[in-house]
Amino acid sequence: MTIVEKTCPVTAGVDTHADVHVAAVVDGVGGVLGIESFTTTEAGCVQLIGWLRAHGSVNLVGVEGTGSYGAGLTRQLERAGIAVVEVDRPNRQVRRREGKSDPVDAVVAARAALSGQALGLPKARTGDVEAIRVLMVARRSATSERIAALCQLRHLCFTADDQVRRRFERLSVAQLTAAAAALRPRPGDTVRYSTLLAMRTLARRVAYLDDELDNLAVVVRPLVERSSPGLLAMHGVGYDVAAKLLVAAGDNPERLRSEAAFAHLCGVAPLEASSGKTRRHRLNRGGDRQANNALYRIVITRMASHPPTKIYLARRRAEGKSTGEIVRILKRYVAREAFKHLRAGAVTD
Repeated sequence: MTIVEKTCPVTAGVDTHADVHVAAVVDGVGGVLGIESFTTTEAGCVQLIGWLRAHGSVNLVGVEGTGSYGAGLTRQLERAGIAVVEVDRPNRQVRRREGKSDPVDAVVAARAALSGQALGLPKARTGDVEAIRVLMVARRSATSERIAALCQLRHLCFTADDQVRRRFERLSVAQLTAAAAALRPRPGDTVRYSTLLAMRTLARRVAYLDDELDNLAVVVRPLVERSSPGLLAMHGVGYDVAAKLLVAAGDNPERLRSEAAFAHLCGVAPLEASSGKTRRHRLNRGGDRQANNALYRIVITRMASHPPTKIYLARRRAEGKSTGEIVRILKRYVAREAFKHLRAGAVTD
């Protein structure tokens, strides 16, 4: 059995799952010192940390999925004073060459942390922004369900018999919802009765979701105001948009080294796609899509109501730029402006 010097600096990697975390420890040159599996319970995380420290002084741990299956482990490691970096899943070349297994992924994560390939610090999940994130999850699903219910309600109106169709045509969303929710269908014609009953059910679902969204907004808005009042002061930024940008940055926006890093996170930084004598950039289709959508909404609002943006838009169009190109440029500018407020709103303990 190989005896490891306990003071020897080591680096670890963890492949996280719902029930089991697989950890690997490597030495200073990437040699594997050990691989072990642990349960995802609190006791299992404590055992994992103890096992890591039994191999030496732990410099860094690369965790795959710090925002999902590895969230609990990440909190435990940080409480233990161990530095953690976010590790992306192994690339296809590695998997094609070495196969796909949890131990292989854990070793790859450890070597990515050791080499510096993995540099991203995990989001802190202990402050107001984490509270905003979980509330926005509920808000997003409620909004989607509300839209689906409204579409179904309108479709039933369009396909109903002439009497029902004339009764509900040309009504606003609020009027349609109120009128359909107040229906009292009486048994008789089977199709007519079933249609009115379905309309009432969908309308009451929409009303319930409206109340749910209002209740969530009451809780979210004070958190957004407290987290970054400067962000709300930007032209075109409302509570929903501000919440998306805050969630993208996390409770510790200082982990983002520059506004360029934030722009890349939001998918608005062009990516270089040069080869040989060709020098070009391509559109970045990665990044946080919710944050990208928030920046888009700011830009569209400014293009319609912000005088400096309208002047810029006219000038760029005169230069031959398309609207899509101008929007992409403006999204990059807005990301730079928003980043200043995100960093200014960071809470330091």
